[in-house]
Amino acid sequence: MPLKSCPKEHGLNLPLEKPDLSFPGSLKGYVPGALHKDIRVPFRNVRLSTGEAVPLYDCTGPYTDPEAAIDLSKGLPLLREPWVRTRQDAQGHRPFKARPGKTLTQMFYAREGRVTQEMEFAAIREGLSPDFVRQEVAEGRAIIPANINHLECEPMVIGRNFLTKINANIGNSALSSSIGEEIEKMLWSIRWGADTVMDLSTGRNIHETRERIIRNCPTPLGTVPIYQALEKAGGKVEALTWEIYRDTLIEQCEQGVDYFTVHAGVLKKFVPLARKRKTGIVSRGGAILAKWMQIHDKENFLYTHFEDICGILKEYDAAFSLGDGLRPGSISDANDTAQFGELGILGDLTKIARKHHVQVMIEGPGHVPLNRIKENMDRQLEQCHGAPFYTLGPLVTDVGAGYDHVTSAIGGAMIGWLGTAMLCYVTPKEHLALPDRNDVKEGIIVHKIAAHAADLAKGHPMARAWDDAMSCARFEFRWDDQYALSIDPETARRYRESVFPKNLAAHRCCTMCGPDFCAMKITQEIK
Repeated sequence: MPLKSCPKEHGLNLPLEKPDLSFPGSLKGYVPGALHKDIRVPFRNVRLSTGEAVPLYDCTGPYTDPEAAIDLSKGLPLLREPWVRTRQDAQGHRPFKARPGKTLTQMFYAREGRVTQEMEFAAIREGLSPDFVRQEVAEGRAIIPANINHLECEPMVIGRNFLTKINANIGNSALSSSIGEEIEKMLWSIRWGADTVMDLSTGRNIHETRERIIRNCPTPLGTVPIYQALEKAGGKVEALTWEIYRDTLIEQCEQGVDYFTVHAGVLKKFVPLARKRKTGIVSRGGAILAKWMQIHDKENFLYTHFEDICGILKEYDAAFSLGDGLRPGSISDANDTAQFGELGILGDLTKIARKHHVQVMIEGPGHVPLNRIKENMDRQLEQCHGAPFYTLGPLVTDVGAGYDHVTSAIGGAMIGWLGTAMLCYVTPKEHLALPDRNDVKEGIIVHKIAAHAADLAKGHPMARAWDDAMSCARFEFRWDDQYALSIDPETARRYRESVFPKNLAAHRCCTMCGPDFCAMKITQEIK
């Protein structure tokens, strides 16, 4: 006799609108705002055979059909334009910027006690109260990366008291890829669950590539401005100047970049420490600045001009992602003096940025063995005053070439449980080659699993509801529901139907146990 079906209440009661063809069995639903009636927050609503509906966090924007032709020249609807226009602190038309003497950052509004549309939007996505989001942003424990010129962006929040997010890196290089390929990677990334995207383009057409990506990107977009600045300097490190960097930063702010990796903590005194390592400096930005300092015998111009950078980001409500230019690139270099010396400087810079009401998150390692991960999280919280931590992995071993998405996800799950707010995905081709779309999907999926595992360990109710729904579907042999609830429904269905054809999809066993030895089937027969 089957046990009683699982309860059908799993959170939000979503008004349903249209099928989400990217995920069969799902419908795209929208929840209206309570404080701001002009917002509609998307969810992927999984409709199960029992009649229950399981709402899942959705960051795919308006894209619901992976096979539909998309006119990339039009861009997405300008979701946030009316919000920005009604704020008296903004001026002109896009590119918007703050009026003289005005501040329009999310941190400033939060400190003033004002719940913006972006805050309520992010709160509904998290299943939390808008005022809680406001408090976390006001205290600097969370950020809402939302440049006032990225009007297409659906707001989200990054902080350790929220769902663990993941970032996907894309971008062309001097050796490979094109604008079309990078836009495809962006669309592919958000389809599989990337919460933010970073454009790390270093080859030709950087401005045009970024413009096309931003106009079609519903998630926050980040960049590393020094890459384009170096291109403007003809690829010659010695020709880099503060003026070139400043103009590049303004250019990208006007386009709508939401957050910037700024390697302002790589100081002259740390470079000799990095020379003693097995793998030296593995950050591109960190290596560029180390070489610049050696050539000119001057301090890092991003450090000496840090308050100028704050002033620029403040005008557009762009956020800092303070870069870890001295992150360890090997297990033997983990937690060394160079890494933690830079971390202390990033903590000092965090206080300066907050003085300007500019939002900050801190980038972290890198390659770190399991037994040394906790020290990274503890030190970051202490030295960087609770700012959100955004980590690459950490990769827990150096010997996973071809599988470094796995070595990264192992460390990511652990550091996410300990308090990291966002994980930067790693693909199977890390250290080996520029990833293609299949590598991007694999990297995202394993890091979504790591992030979700961290959320379960942290006790986030939305994470637990998702797992409970899957557990019930599994126990009751509801195979279609299991596919729909999977992080990767396509792969789950393909594996099962490669053994059991569709007409046998309801078969009450798997091939591991078979019909006579299935523990769950036997349990259901116990009276």
